[in-house]
Amino acid sequence: MSTDARPGRASAARLRPRTIALYAIGSLGTGGYATLPGLVLTYFLTDNLGVSALAAGLIVTAAKIWDVVIDPLIGAASDRQLARTGSRRGFMIAGAATLPLFFALTFAVPPTWGPAAGALCVLLAFLATATAFSLFQVPYVALPAELTDSYDERTRLLGWRVVVLTAAILLFGAGGPELRGAGGDQVIGYLVMGVAAGLAIGLGMYVASKTADAAATRIAPAAAAEHPAGIREQYASGFRALRRSQPFRALLATFLLQALATGTMLAGAQYVATWVLRSEDAVTLVFLALVGPALLATPGWTAIARRSGKERAFRVASVVFAIAAASITAAVWMPGAWIYASVAVAGIAYAGLQSLPMAMLPDVIAHDERAHTPGQAGTFTGVWTAGETVGFALGATFVSLTLAATGYVSTVAGAATQQPDAAITGIVLSFSILPALLMMASLATLARYRLRRSDIDA
Repeated sequence: MSTDARPGRASAARLRPRTIALYAIGSLGTGGYATLPGLVLTYFLTDNLGVSALAAGLIVTAAKIWDVVIDPLIGAASDRQLARTGSRRGFMIAGAATLPLFFALTFAVPPTWGPAAGALCVLLAFLATATAFSLFQVPYVALPAELTDSYDERTRLLGWRVVVLTAAILLFGAGGPELRGAGGDQVIGYLVMGVAAGLAIGLGMYVASKTADAAATRIAPAAAAEHPAGIREQYASGFRALRRSQPFRALLATFLLQALATGTMLAGAQYVATWVLRSEDAVTLVFLALVGPALLATPGWTAIARRSGKERAFRVASVVFAIAAASITAAVWMPGAWIYASVAVAGIAYAGLQSLPMAMLPDVIAHDERAHTPGQAGTFTGVWTAGETVGFALGATFVSLTLAATGYVSTVAGAATQQPDAAITGIVLSFSILPALLMMASLATLARYRLRRSDIDA
């Protein structure tokens, strides 16, 4: 076990590079799962299986609602597992072992089954995928609060995690569509993409699970009785965490709105590539423009946070992202390659939007534990992950509703079609002004976040 952990409490000493590396590799899994379904799943349903845009949005939303239902339960169960065994690793291993199969099945449905049967099969496979991912993600997000007590070490830990996360977004966001089209047959291409991506995601999750032992707080087994066992009480535990922690409410509301904003852009990227930039393969360039700058910008946001505080750096990143997204509105009248420049500026801000709130969450948990029972990080992260899921789910739903309202024409693989001008306008607005407005709204909730460095390192 790493010397980073001490009995009963995590160490405030500097984290070992090995611990940081193992934890960061987990973002290969989280980045892949968050990126690829959000990028291609709605498009897979509408333009490969012939499912209507509205129905496609409902499928994605239903799977995410399932996440919201189970995440608080997994969080409470992870806390009990930590109390019994001293580690959260068991759930993480279960998720890593089962996700590759379910992820591949999600993209294995052929168009010949028809829109109705295809939609049902995708829904069931994606529900199973979401369950497997939550088994890993909820305890994974809880670990930073248990790895170190240091305000700046958490920023360092999560900064490196976001470096890997942005690399994963590049790998899956750019490589996934390329892999899909490599074989020439779109149906086989989706299947190959699903198998390869599922295996890569599962591998990253498995490697990161080793960090759970270093994060163990060695709570006595008898303390397991203090954690709620009934389903009703597990949900109540999450609501109590929300009610008693004002910083948690403010940070969660901010992150939810921002997940909605970025989820909207993510779900609309493929449509922008196909119908605004007039190339289905242009989605690769969109992701290069987004993720390339983000890889370089993450250390910069870490440095700004050390100098001025996480909450101030977070505010700056939010404003920059909103301005960059709003500028893309001009593509309604002047579509062109200039869009990549606006996306690149958003990518610089996106690095901060990922690393800073995730580094603030362990501070919130540690602040709460000083006045209440330790070992409840899973309860917080279960609620947090559910909120994040709601944001990304509704992002895809907003895009689907916009497409449906503006007359978007769905089709099956290989069939040619044209979109009405109103649908093209709807695609641009869902990729620009809508996420910009959501990002600006998040500044109001961020203003209510009152924890500062002195509150954490006191």
